[in-house]
Amino acid sequence: MSSLAAPRQEHGRDLPLLEATNASSAAAAAAAASSFPASAGRHVRSYDHLRGDVRWRKLYSHNKFFLQIGQDGSVKGTKKDNCPYSILAITSVEIGVVAVKSINSNYYLAMNKNGKVYGSREFNNDCKLKERIEENGYNTYASSFWKSNGRQMFVALNGRGNPRKGYKTRRKNTTAHFLPIVVEPQMKDLFY
Repeated sequence: MSSLAAPRQEHGRDLPLLEATNASSAAAAAAAASSFPASAGRHVRSYDHLRGDVRWRKLYSHNKFFLQIGQDGSVKGTKKDNCPYSILAITSVEIGVVAVKSINSNYYLAMNKNGKVYGSREFNNDCKLKERIEENGYNTYASSFWKSNGRQMFVALNGRGNPRKGYKTRRKNTTAHFLPIVVEPQMKDLFY
């Protein structure tokens, strides 16, 4: 038998609190809990500790360029490993979604609806990127807000280090693969 207690708040929703008193009511409580989309058929995990997490990294592309966001907001690749504009702060915005900001230029990595990769002074929907770890250990960054014909658009650098248009990229294409390299502590000391 289960009894209803005072409602509780979870992610902005009032939920009835179920108390299980025996095995059959515990199964009923589990079935009621699994009716929410976040917990359908699996264990509910809490990733709240990842929200707001800031990681200082350099994004090293598969074709041997460091991603940089220049003083004017231009995005390109550089071969110089000590370029100050290639030091990026990767911040968790939502589960699986990050914001990438250049420490030195204060521009966010962004992609508009046409697939153009650029630096944005202000954080907006263009700056939300889905981060995914691929099978080869590299990360991909796709626009969280925009798609092209139902396909995700990825941040990618071509063989000359110039950004590719998002609608021309695919997840499996190695031009969209980046290794996040940890920034050495002595480099952090230069900025703080």
